[in-house]
Amino acid sequence: MPETSIIIRTYNEERHLPELFRCFAEQEYRSFETVVVDSGSIDRTRDIASAYADRLISIRKHDFSFGYSLNEGIRNSTGRFIAIISAHAMPGNTSWLANLVQPLRDPATAMVYGRQQGVTQSKFGEFRDFTRTFGLKREVLKPPKFLANNANSAIRRDLWDQYAFDETLPGLEDVDWAKHWMEQGYMVVYEPSASIYHIHEESWSQVRHRYYREGQAARWIGITRRRDLPRELFREAAYLFGDLVQSIKQGVLPQKAAEIIRFRYEKTAGLVSGIWDGSLMENPRLREQLLFDKPYKAITIQAPREAMIQSFGVPELKPGEVLVRVAYAGVCATDLEIFEGRLGYYKTGIAKYPIVPGHEFSGVIVATGARVTEFAENDSVVVECIQGCGECDACRNGDAIGCSWRSEVGVIGRNGGYAEYMITPARFVHRLPASLTLKHAILCEPLAVVLKGLRRLGWNSSNRILVRPAVVGGGPIGHLAALAIAHRGGDISVFDRNPQRLSYLARRGISVEEDLQKIAHFDTIIEATGDAEALDAVLHRSKPGATILLLGLPYAKRDFSFESIVSYDKTIIGSVGSTSADFDEALRVLPDIDASAFFECIFPFEEFHQAWDIARSGKHLKVVLEING
Repeated sequence: MPETSIIIRTYNEERHLPELFRCFAEQEYRSFETVVVDSGSIDRTRDIASAYADRLISIRKHDFSFGYSLNEGIRNSTGRFIAIISAHAMPGNTSWLANLVQPLRDPATAMVYGRQQGVTQSKFGEFRDFTRTFGLKREVLKPPKFLANNANSAIRRDLWDQYAFDETLPGLEDVDWAKHWMEQGYMVVYEPSASIYHIHEESWSQVRHRYYREGQAARWIGITRRRDLPRELFREAAYLFGDLVQSIKQGVLPQKAAEIIRFRYEKTAGLVSGIWDGSLMENPRLREQLLFDKPYKAITIQAPREAMIQSFGVPELKPGEVLVRVAYAGVCATDLEIFEGRLGYYKTGIAKYPIVPGHEFSGVIVATGARVTEFAENDSVVVECIQGCGECDACRNGDAIGCSWRSEVGVIGRNGGYAEYMITPARFVHRLPASLTLKHAILCEPLAVVLKGLRRLGWNSSNRILVRPAVVGGGPIGHLAALAIAHRGGDISVFDRNPQRLSYLARRGISVEEDLQKIAHFDTIIEATGDAEALDAVLHRSKPGATILLLGLPYAKRDFSFESIVSYDKTIIGSVGSTSADFDEALRVLPDIDASAFFECIFPFEEFHQAWDIARSGKHLKVVLEING
């Protein structure tokens, strides 16, 4: 049995957790185990913890408090010493753990806490606060100086058995525990040789929330009262003055002045309001806002040609919804049309800005609503784009495109997949087969669009024959249409002016053409460009009796006579979007299709503007954004 159990509390800590475990592996003192207590992370935290920790304990986000999570970790540990460290901290040296637990061998010592230092990305004021609070001199604390910090501490298990951490406090559960035992005659030791680097990368609202919680807790446990507010204000004012003087000495005042003032303001505002309020956070929504306000990033189009990466708080899941961590998103022409203000929905007012675009995406479920039973965390999924109300006649007939209240993911009324996370009703989610990767799965939505169009042509499971078919346009939709038909053994020809696109198809044994004059040789034509000139050529040059499927969007407005259609017995079929059945069929077909040509150009999430520029150029068949790949 290990002598020491290290408890790590986590919530969305994938960025720092691997480095923390690497530091554990380098510790000279080896008699320890690691226990991670996770509070509903929606990133890869639990995957990392499962791989590295000796034990992973999951608690519900709604149940979290600092004391409760620590108590759960300790209950599931075995060591006689309990070390506690923040998940976004790094031990300063290989003797950190040995130095931290050594004072506990004295039976008069109840708790040890170690030194904390800032890092390069620390806010200047907080870096200075670390220096003020955690000095180089070892100290044995006695009443009335009650101080401790569970970002870097160790306690005796036998004493915890007698008095656990207070699970009702919104913070300072460490100070409360230390105060209890100091009043019983035990010592609390500050050990500077047990040093860590504490990495806080907080937004300004998170800074204020943290100190608000601490102000509340300080008043609750009786170490600060309202009458102490003048003292707190004076101290923070003195700290502000000291920070500004130090920044002048370091020659960084011009670039750091605004940050120094803002940090001290947010800290003071949070602390003062917390002390003044002093009540426990009994409102669960307020409590979660204060405890779990780590934002996620999404690309939002604010208005035509105005797009940026913004931060959002994760909203509460409704009972029938799931939260998806997006892995990959494909750049579609529709996304560019929304950005450029050309999409008809935005011109007519059916859709409105701002919107998070992206309807071709895949991801992993990281949380489920209360009534979701058909999916579980870690399921790899795709999501239908067109989402009907589910109650009108059109929806009951499986035709969500006819629903007056429909939304379209990333287009109308529902944010899409250009985000680290997205929420969707579970009834529009489809689980991936084991043979399909998350990257490959982004093609499910465009393939479902193709399959719906082919179904409208009469091409289905019982009828796989199209009379002399041709595809006009070798872009993503046209390419997938050709691959789907060829996969079922049909002959297909593809027209395009881009030699590179044609070469992709020719290598797969598909006939290719550049001269659209030859369209007159085909009976079934799939127009997949959305280009008005190409459509005009198809309508006038196609043979009598031809059937023409329109899959391309948007076609420009222009004068047109139906005489060439009526006089020559031609049939025009329009098709847009897809249904749940089309998604199911796409998931069956997609693993067998060679779609490697779609993945030659992948950009990181942050470089979306460059990805859009490349997509416009047509140099690649598809441009993909890696969100959480």
